[in-house]
Amino acid sequence: MSPRTPKQYEDIREERKTLIMNVALEYFAKEGYHNTTINQIAKNADISKGLLYNYFDSKESLLSEIIMRSVAEGYVYFDSNRDGYLTEEEFEFFVRKISLMLKEKQTFWRLLFQLLMQNEVREKFLNSFIGSGSLSISAEAKPEEVFISNIVRTLSDYFVRKKERKGSDYDPFLELNMFIINMKGFALTYIYMDNCDDTYYEKTINRIIEQFK
Repeated sequence: MSPRTPKQYEDIREERKTLIMNVALEYFAKEGYHNTTINQIAKNADISKGLLYNYFDSKESLLSEIIMRSVAEGYVYFDSNRDGYLTEEEFEFFVRKISLMLKEKQTFWRLLFQLLMQNEVREKFLNSFIGSGSLSISAEAKPEEVFISNIVRTLSDYFVRKKERKGSDYDPFLELNMFIINMKGFALTYIYMDNCDDTYYEKTINRIIEQFK
């Protein structure tokens, strides 16, 4: 048998890392982040505790990576040419891709939402940058902070530009807030719906796009 290539070793490492994260997400969501131990995660991932620490140096870093990956997955489809200017076509593309992600990975997003609803998790990893009220990015910012800051800043600019054709009564920041609320409501409704009507699902997304595009 020929020795493994560096690429094969990297693939094996990535597969094992993903397995650990999937096991951790299920435990964090169902048992609670505070109640879950590294020992539980390692045992159910069928690896030793010592080996787990080769991938993640703490339970906190493991949680941070789970959240970062979930944000990064959506960020791939946001402002795809990365010019910082969101067109109406790019806005629609992003919303449709997010809706498709929710539908195709329903179990994952259901677990993630259960995790993010825990006060300790929300305060530790979300309020620190989403609730800060600042769109600036420090040199020490974590990757998930950069993703979120870029999305919020670019979306804000998108809604501000709409004021030119909507008139003086148009409140871009209210519209941005309403868009976020609508998307959260849509996500929470459908990830917990076991029997989804595909036609109605598509109509709902079309209506959100029509309202905010």
